[in-house]
Amino acid sequence: MNSSELQGRLKSLAYRIIPLCESLANKKICKIIEDQLLRSSFSAAANYRAACKGQSLKAFTAKLSIAFEEMDETLFWLEAILELKLVKEEKMKLLIQEADELCKILASARKTSQEKIKNGSAKS
Repeated sequence: MNSSELQGRLKSLAYRIIPLCESLANKKICKIIEDQLLRSSFSAAANYRAACKGQSLKAFTAKLSIAFEEMDETLFWLEAILELKLVKEEKMKLLIQEADELCKILASARKTSQEKIKNGSAKS
C-alpha cells in the first residue's frame, strides 16, 4: 500500500464515522464519545497527510506517531460504543476492523521509520 492509498483509507474511515456519530442517542455520554471520536478520526487522517509532506525522516516519524496515537484513540472510542451497547454490533464490526488494521499499518510504519533514524539513515 502506498501513502496515497493509506491517506485515502484514513480519510474514508473518518467520513464513515460521521453517520455513526449522528446515529448516537442524545445522551451526555454519547455526546462526549461523538466529539472525541470525530476529533481523533479526522486528526489521524490529517496528521498522516502532514507526515507525508514532512521535510525529513524525523518530521515524518513525529507526525506518523501522532497519526498512530489518534487512530488508536479512534479504535478505543469505537470499542467503547460497542461495549456500552450504544449501537448494534453489526454496525460496528467493519469500522472496528478497519480502525484496527489502520492502527497496525501506522504502528508498523512508525517502527520502520524509528529504526531508520536509530540506524543513522536520517539526518537531523
